[in-house]
Amino acid sequence: MDRSVTMQEGNIGSLLWKFSLPAIVGMLINALYNIVDRIFVGRGVGDIAIAATTVAFPIMIIMMSVAILIGIGTTALISIRLGEQKKDEAEKVVGNGVIMLVVLPLILTTIFMLFAGPILTAFGAEGDVFPYALDFTRIIMLGAVFGALTMGMNNFIRAEGNPTYAMATQITGGLINIALNYVFIFKVGLGIKGSALATVCAQTISTLMVLYYYLSGRSLLKIRLKNLKPQLPVLTSIVTIGFAPFAMQLANSIQQMILNKSLYAYGGDMALSALGIMMSVATLLLMPLIGLSQGAQPLIGYNYGARQYDRVKETLFKAVVAGTCIALVFYLVIHIWPEQIVGLFSKDNPALIQMTSQAMMVYFAMLPILAFQILGANYFQAVGKPVQSTILSLSRQVLLFIPLLLILPRFWGIDGIWRTAPIADALSVLLTASLIAHEMKNLPKIQPQSIKQQDRPSTEVNR
Repeated sequence: MDRSVTMQEGNIGSLLWKFSLPAIVGMLINALYNIVDRIFVGRGVGDIAIAATTVAFPIMIIMMSVAILIGIGTTALISIRLGEQKKDEAEKVVGNGVIMLVVLPLILTTIFMLFAGPILTAFGAEGDVFPYALDFTRIIMLGAVFGALTMGMNNFIRAEGNPTYAMATQITGGLINIALNYVFIFKVGLGIKGSALATVCAQTISTLMVLYYYLSGRSLLKIRLKNLKPQLPVLTSIVTIGFAPFAMQLANSIQQMILNKSLYAYGGDMALSALGIMMSVATLLLMPLIGLSQGAQPLIGYNYGARQYDRVKETLFKAVVAGTCIALVFYLVIHIWPEQIVGLFSKDNPALIQMTSQAMMVYFAMLPILAFQILGANYFQAVGKPVQSTILSLSRQVLLFIPLLLILPRFWGIDGIWRTAPIADALSVLLTASLIAHEMKNLPKIQPQSIKQQDRPSTEVNR
């Protein structure tokens, strides 16, 4: 059965599993980069190094947001074009995506190298934390192009129907990162610099695997020289569709910066270290949900492009059910073994373990319902509706989280910082529910307009 028939007629549950499992594994591997870095520096360098990686994290998020901007925007457009049987147009999208994944990280790396000190200070680097954060972030930024290419182009591979290879590249990089962290920190004695170097080496190898896939002739879509010339209409479409997740990650960086400064003011270095551990846990929790949304995206986008709206609804429903189950499992793990989880990062600081364990109980209180919010925003990305997707993506981290973060600590101190997340989560889920309910009610009545205007099929729906 060829790909088009499979995407339009195959069992939704099986296809969702096929596309999502490699994406989930891949996203968990991406999460391990951050988690492994903090575990090794926490045990090999000290708690101050965890605080340093916490300060560096918003900068890494900005680089990740660029890869997501191009990766998800390109992926959605590829899926829609393939659903419309426009392979040549899909290859143009791939070529333009590759160019942007190289140029944008290079620009950001140059800016950081010129203004590293002021940038780190703005993101919360103070006192003893600053030199550690500077050493770590400089090396990470020098390898930013490789991080962007491997993350962005793995999305391309999934979009054309080969999620297994995308998973293999990420697993390989993750295992290399773990091995090199151990070698560079404990055997060579490079400290926090060794952790950053391990990350860059691992991302470089993953990038070489991705490039091999395209240059060896294994890919459905080819990287052609003529398509590497930037084309404004294609770039605009990529950025428009990918803007929502990009904005979400950028907002996450701003949120993290405010968190860093607020926690340092209320709890000092220990609070920063606690946040670093919690962000690693949060990354591990959220990556499977993001992986599930990435697995659902080509199914939703392809069937939307093919005007198979019943299959679009079924994919969304099954993805939400699966995501809620995943979130519930992680919620139970956090509540059953909080001290054991925190103990992975800090072996000899009981005060830090107690602070972090108690904070996690509050911070992740609404985790079971968060899957619906993430998948709801992803639905609008997949069908090329950037306005709704942007609103949902920004609702938690900008429209709700940041204002609450600025207000609640005035009344509850550091406890107000921890309570900000569950309140913002609950309100953003309510907003998502209202937009999804309206969309599902009107979806069969939609008459798609031109691709140029809304990135949707141009023929009318036969209903």
